[in-house]
Amino acid sequence: MPLPAILGVAAAIAGATGIGSAIHGGAKMKKANDTMNEAKMEHQANIAAFEALNEETTSAMDQLGKQELEILKSFEKFASIFERIQNKPEFKTYQRGDVEIPAYNAEDLKEVSIGAGVLLGGLGGAALGTAGAFAASGATTAAVMALGTASTGTAIASLSGAAATNATLAALGGGALAAGGGGIALGTTILGATTLGAGILVGGIIFNLVGKKISDKADEAMEQMKKAKKEIDTICTYLTDLYETEKKFEKSLSAVNHVYQRHLEQLGNLVILNGKTDWETYTDAEKTLTENTALLVGILFKMCKVRLVLTSEGAASVNRVNHVEAERAIRDANEFLNSTGLAALA
Repeated sequence: MPLPAILGVAAAIAGATGIGSAIHGGAKMKKANDTMNEAKMEHQANIAAFEALNEETTSAMDQLGKQELEILKSFEKFASIFERIQNKPEFKTYQRGDVEIPAYNAEDLKEVSIGAGVLLGGLGGAALGTAGAFAASGATTAAVMALGTASTGTAIASLSGAAATNATLAALGGGALAAGGGGIALGTTILGATTLGAGILVGGIIFNLVGKKISDKADEAMEQMKKAKKEIDTICTYLTDLYETEKKFEKSLSAVNHVYQRHLEQLGNLVILNGKTDWETYTDAEKTLTENTALLVGILFKMCKVRLVLTSEGAASVNRVNHVEAERAIRDANEFLNSTGLAALA
């Protein structure tokens, strides 16, 4: 066979081989691209679900934190009314079964009410999650701290761990989300076109090799997405738990506060509007009203001390919901309202 014919056949074989290899490499590229897109879409969906839950939980905690601070601030009004009553007996710690309500302490109420006022005054321009951080760490404790630091010029956002804002809720400590959030490298590789014969063969081999490399990267991206999803799922489980616990706690707190606000109004009418300031002239009903108002203050004071969130010990660990304290506070509140017949007013 003439040399030109042999070279022509060789070129044809080389071209056919190169085309076959390029087709195989192209299939790998498509599969890799599909894997990349799947990883990207799943990761974006996971992030969106996390952000929605985090915002919902943060907003709920903010609402609770603000409510607790408003309750604590109202103690100033109660104390001013209560202190006008002369010849009243000493109100001792209430104990019935497992329920214990701290005794009335004018100084404690004054401190916490002023501190709560300081915190409320700083919430106007505070970031989302600031008020919730007070509820997470215990609003009563935060208020006392605020009173001690307000004169130093310390920013409200730095009090009682509030600087963490969303981190207090999401428990991202150390950047657990960063394990996959943004670490997935997604992109495209553009290969230059090849021409005829041996050029297609060489190009096809390169195309195949690059396709394998991209395939490996796509598999790595998918693994990163799965790792990130595991982290996100852990945090979302925590957020769901916190949200559900917050709702139960807020419902109980609101019930007690509703009864307290009615009692506070009635006590104010009795002492200020009607001018009855001598305990010795009080009827049994008026004495019961006064005693129950003081006990309701004690219940609320105690409930606002509850830390709903227990911070994790390690940077990579997720915070925990303080079920023990939250459930005990709810139980005590319910038992007190039921035992005194005040549950009907809630």
